[in-house]
Amino acid sequence: MVKFGPRKPSFKKSFSARTTGRAKRAVKRSIDPTYGKKGAGWIKNPKKAAYNKVYNKTTFSVTDGTKTPSKNNDSSSGCACGCIIAVLLILLVIILAIF
Repeated sequence: MVKFGPRKPSFKKSFSARTTGRAKRAVKRSIDPTYGKKGAGWIKNPKKAAYNKVYNKTTFSVTDGTKTPSKNNDSSSGCACGCIIAVLLILLVIILAIF
């Protein structure tokens, strides 16, 4: 069963994801040739890859709007910057309308 709606933020998982070092990823990449390659999940575990694809399409993070976009060009990171700019433009229009 796939979840719909907002994901519950986990400080522990967020901290772990931010502190996984470059050396650890380099070791994994040297041992496993498919580590970090796009689409490798469909080969290794297609059931899990299908679940994750649906899960990521049907849920959203409540903290996405507060984070700055990452260097990767994925579709989820562009929204945060666009939303912040839209809010700032609305605030600017309200302030100009008052004065």
